[in-house]
Amino acid sequence: MLDFIFYAFKTELSPHYVQMSEEVYEWLAKSEFCKIGKSVPRNILIDEEEEKLPVVELDRDIRQKLRNFFRDAIICESDTLLTKLGDSPLKEEYQAATYRLRKLLDLLKCVENEDYQYLQRVL
Repeated sequence: MLDFIFYAFKTELSPHYVQMSEEVYEWLAKSEFCKIGKSVPRNILIDEEEEKLPVVELDRDIRQKLRNFFRDAIICESDTLLTKLGDSPLKEEYQAATYRLRKLLDLLKCVENEDYQYLQRVL
């Protein structure tokens, strides 16, 4: 499993880890997602210790571009999913088919959470 990590700077909010399969991670790495924002080394406080990490600052412009990317990706994934699953999928088929969609929704929720100011992604 690979992670994207969202950090809050001025709040007591713990970092949020979005774990995903290598397949979804690679898909994101090859998409427009990797072109949105630039990772810059910043000092981040983690468990009361300061670490210098490459992070993307989630300013208004970057946050909006990421929102748009994830919303578009969710729409496309939903369309593909509905076509693929048909009328009565088995539970295992449903879980496997919705994996990417669930990860995209988790990433979107983190981007929309104004408490998170930084995104760590190693692409």
